[in-house]
Amino acid sequence: MSHVEKELSSQPECWERAAGLSAEHGHALGDRGERLAVVGCGTSYFMAQAAACLREAAGLGETDAFAASEFPVGRSYDRVIALTRSGTTTEVLDLLARLRGSTRTTAITADPDTPVMEAADDLVVLAFADEKSVVQTRFATTAFTLLRAHLGLHSEGAVTDVRTALAEPLPEGLVECAQFTFLGRGWSNGLAQEAALKMREASLSWTEAYPAMEYRHGPISITAANTATWMFGNAPAGLAEQVEATGAHWIEGRLDPLAELVRAQRLAVAVAAARGLDPDRPRHLTRSVVLTTP
Repeated sequence: MSHVEKELSSQPECWERAAGLSAEHGHALGDRGERLAVVGCGTSYFMAQAAACLREAAGLGETDAFAASEFPVGRSYDRVIALTRSGTTTEVLDLLARLRGSTRTTAITADPDTPVMEAADDLVVLAFADEKSVVQTRFATTAFTLLRAHLGLHSEGAVTDVRTALAEPLPEGLVECAQFTFLGRGWSNGLAQEAALKMREASLSWTEAYPAMEYRHGPISITAANTATWMFGNAPAGLAEQVEATGAHWIEGRLDPLAELVRAQRLAVAVAAARGLDPDRPRHLTRSVVLTTP
């Protein structure tokens, strides 16, 4: 069994631990009404998108999400929360350094022995969710669960659903598909983006992701009998019928969207295996992007 398989299978226990930790970190995760930004790179950026949308939609305060390299430093925030599994990502460390003394910062990381420990004002270490694999699974969803629980929006139903996502067989015919599209609405759009990234990283698949209502504005043109369209959350009226009419596979997400992401993680591993790929050694990728200055 690959590292990524073992790690994605441990997510129910990780989520439960993270939910229990959320009350311990209080202000570090943002107070109600504060203007927040959540930043990250790669997987962490997509999870930041989901967390920011969830918080603002719940009426808990204006919340933005940015790739760390694209953060508008001149914009005012009460706090910036950085998601970084490794604690060594260059863009995140550079941003935290630029914000030092002007904006309060929090880093959520998996490794307590990294530069981010000195770069951020406040720290949340999820060492139990660290990973050996290059491809992120459990750290991303555990960090999101921590934030979700802090917002009062986590439930035991999500943990029940992720156990189901790990136990049930994947839908028939998906592994053989030539192209995959993931769709979301609101906070699940960030999760759909992350599902697409997992498929690209682990299985080198042709994969896309869109807000669900945007799918009919062009992207549906690629839909065919050998493609799959996977909806995270409730689908817009009529979309399932339109996709099915093309002969494509339609997967209606019936679990909590975060649990649907875990199903997509499993699909990425299954497709990699079918193609003779090692998901622990994704092409051209490293566990952390550390840039050097010439």
